[in-house]
Amino acid sequence: MRTYGQLFRTPEFTPIFAATCLQSAAATVIGLALATGVYARTGSPFLAAISMFGPSLAQMAGATLFLSAADRWPPRGAATGLALLTAALTALLALPGLPLGGMFAVLAAMGLAASISGGVRAGLLTDVVADAYLLGRSALNISNGVMQIAGFAAGSALVTVLSPAGTLLTGAGFHLVAAVVIRFGLARRAPRATGRPSVAATWLVNRKLWTIPGVRPVYAGLWIPNGLIVGCEALFVPFAPSGAGLLLAGSALGMLAGDVLAGRFLPPVWRRRLAPYLRLLLAVPYLPFALRPPLAVAGALAVLAAVGYCSTLLLQERLVELTPDENRGQALGLHSSGMLTVQAVCAALAGGLAELTSPATTITLLAAGSVAVTLLLAPALREPAPHEPTTRAAAH
Repeated sequence: MRTYGQLFRTPEFTPIFAATCLQSAAATVIGLALATGVYARTGSPFLAAISMFGPSLAQMAGATLFLSAADRWPPRGAATGLALLTAALTALLALPGLPLGGMFAVLAAMGLAASISGGVRAGLLTDVVADAYLLGRSALNISNGVMQIAGFAAGSALVTVLSPAGTLLTGAGFHLVAAVVIRFGLARRAPRATGRPSVAATWLVNRKLWTIPGVRPVYAGLWIPNGLIVGCEALFVPFAPSGAGLLLAGSALGMLAGDVLAGRFLPPVWRRRLAPYLRLLLAVPYLPFALRPPLAVAGALAVLAAVGYCSTLLLQERLVELTPDENRGQALGLHSSGMLTVQAVCAALAGGLAELTSPATTITLLAAGSVAVTLLLAPALREPAPHEPTTRAAAH
């Protein structure tokens, strides 16, 4: 399978794609509505930011406590039930007079549900598209980027027309529709792993994954260089207050281009050859920011750097190759939750460093850190040549 057309002719991929689009749009409008409503109530930028990104921060807790459910629950039922649960929790957020403490408790529950949901969806994708995982993941990444852009635009209008509470209910409706799409669009499947999900089972599988040869550097490569560059992007507003929109749009454009490049046009042999350079591309274009380039140049550099995000796709493909089938949902869910957590930490780190230095200097420092981590991980992430035995084969 080499084209997106072939991908969408694959049975069950279209429902997964449609549900992902709906849930991405829902998360975007919900986050915008929450940030708007909390800022109006409190006047606190910090609380507004936490309300917008709170579920992402809670996902790592879910990944370390409950992620075994991603492989031990029937995938269709789990994905449907989690979408319904998220819809109900979102509707709770729209209740008038909900205390801030209660709101953050609901957000934490949404983050825990999202951590399991991400693992279930990733595992389902490997079941549906088999060896075309990278192409399928590329399509979902593109849909996520497009839905975020559309969701922010639509969310702004909805908040104005319907109020934050009305926008939250709209987001809940998106999750309900996603649940219907999943329930009636996907076939029933048995769980990939046996046994009941539990905290002990989650820890046991996480330890197992961590001991598979080659997995640790893959996780480090997925989390740290990427997270440091998200920290760079978090400083676009203080770096160029009047042009941050251009920089953010350029980054989104580059990311979409990279996903298409890696998913559609790079054959396996070129993916192996270019992977190290693509990981460096993610950071190197930000090094000249120390010179405070003009906005047009900075925008072009942001586009170029974001193409390097497709290196994440290549490492995800490597992770799928390394991990056993029965633990694949948990392995991919751990990647997603860890990535979001590291991104949030790096964004906070970027803000703190910028207070001490300047946005331009901090962007350059974070980019240099990303380059350094990429180079340190390079020997461990060297792809075996096609004739060499794979690590996964050795692990079995």
